[in-house]
Amino acid sequence: MGTLRDKSGKFADRIVRLHTYLRTNKKEFTMSNQILRSGTSIGANVAEATKTGSTKDFISKLTIAAKECSETEYWLERLNIGKYITEKQFESIYNDCCEIGKMLTASLKTAKLRTQETES
Repeated sequence: MGTLRDKSGKFADRIVRLHTYLRTNKKEFTMSNQILRSGTSIGANVAEATKTGSTKDFISKLTIAAKECSETEYWLERLNIGKYITEKQFESIYNDCCEIGKMLTASLKTAKLRTQETES
């Protein structure tokens, strides 16, 4: 299955390749730049979360990663609707994005539960 950090890092690599493809083959610059920022930010925030010293910081970084994941889903949908990527390309990368989103949600729930337990 892989860790959240591994999956988000590999996803960032896919996003970089997608960005290059969109710019080179489709001459699409606006959405490609947007998805580059949001798609790579997921992994960067997950990596930062693993190095934080407090649960509060951990939750904050994962919350940002979850928001970036949602934004990336949006840009992938726009690229699919605009026919910049094929249905097969869309399904593959979109499914990866959704899986990371689910992992982020589960990690956030666990972290928030632990915070509540320690506060009680």
